[in-house]
Amino acid sequence: MATVAVPQPSAPSKPQHPLRERNFRRLWIGSTVSLFGDHFYLVAMPWVILQLTGSAVAMGTLMMASSIPRAVLMLMGGAVTDRVSPRKVMMATATARTVFVAAIGFLLWFHLLALWQLYILGFCFGVADAFSFPASAAFTPSLVKREQMVMASSVNQSTAQLTGIVVPAPAGLAIKALGMAWAFFIDAVSFLFILAALWTLPDPPLPARSARKPIWPSIGEGLAYVGKDIPLRTLMLLAAVMNFCLAGTIAIGLAVLTKTRFGSPAAFGTVLSAAAAGTLAGALLAGIWRVRRRGVMILLVAVVLGLSLATIGLLPRLWMVASVLLIMGLSAGMTNVHIAAWIQQRVDQTLRGRVMSVLMLSVIGLLPLSYAVAGLLAAWNLKWLFILAGASLIVVSAAGALQKPVREIE
Repeated sequence: MATVAVPQPSAPSKPQHPLRERNFRRLWIGSTVSLFGDHFYLVAMPWVILQLTGSAVAMGTLMMASSIPRAVLMLMGGAVTDRVSPRKVMMATATARTVFVAAIGFLLWFHLLALWQLYILGFCFGVADAFSFPASAAFTPSLVKREQMVMASSVNQSTAQLTGIVVPAPAGLAIKALGMAWAFFIDAVSFLFILAALWTLPDPPLPARSARKPIWPSIGEGLAYVGKDIPLRTLMLLAAVMNFCLAGTIAIGLAVLTKTRFGSPAAFGTVLSAAAAGTLAGALLAGIWRVRRRGVMILLVAVVLGLSLATIGLLPRLWMVASVLLIMGLSAGMTNVHIAAWIQQRVDQTLRGRVMSVLMLSVIGLLPLSYAVAGLLAAWNLKWLFILAGASLIVVSAAGALQKPVREIE
């Protein structure tokens, strides 16, 4: 009697790498060139401010000039993105940046630059960020398949980290050889690459009801969506607390620690490089390692971050601090990739811009407060700054672990 072969179910195929998708690859190339140009701007701007004023206070107020409109308009940026098109919003903001950065370059070239013009530039960049950040986060999922989102997020964040490590030193040498104005000209030219990429890409489908909804009810709809989704709002809270605890503690507490304990700018550079290298490795690992229980992984990694952060103020040796920061960078890089990818995968396209704007506002909007609190705690007791920041992160992670829908995130 003949036997009939029963076909066995095939194993699920590994998703194609997002860089094999032509549209994603075009956007990635344009964005990478633009990131190179941005680092010329970031290296040159502090020196320009100090040359004009010699004042650290002026530098701080200029940072406020960009951070205030960024925070105030972020939710509107998400609503406009869903109402119009993330691609069109990105093109508009990139065009505006090109014009303003080139204008600063020409003013520097002809020795006409004044401080008030930099305040205008900072304000305009803050407005552009409020619209471009949610637009960029909403546009990427339209270029790749759902199962490619983690790898796409890994590629984007790894590229940002790598350019942050590689570009600033050569940019400084180029600026020294060519002059400050050329930093702004190079940045302006780099925006043309992202514009060229966006010009060749298609708009994602725009639902008719999204185009008709007024702005303020549209913002309210995005906030209500986040409020009703327990895993979504819990992960957003975790991301907000994570950035609140890390931003000020690392930027201010770590600088004070290395100065008072090790007495060398090189020590500060060493620990920052360790954190950056760890973050790059974490972002790359997130794109390779396919995690099944993503919610449990994010919560465990957040606990590791909290424990590591709490120990920094107690470590007596530079290599110990650098090692802990390497681990923290690795943990943060993995967590950032998975949180961003999961939210982009979960949220419906009609609400993606608004939901991502809520995430970014919860993270970016708390940065000035994080710096202020960290400065006060560092002046009071440096060890307790790190302990309290780490403990806060552990408490929020534990609260998230009590939510069953969060633990069950795949």
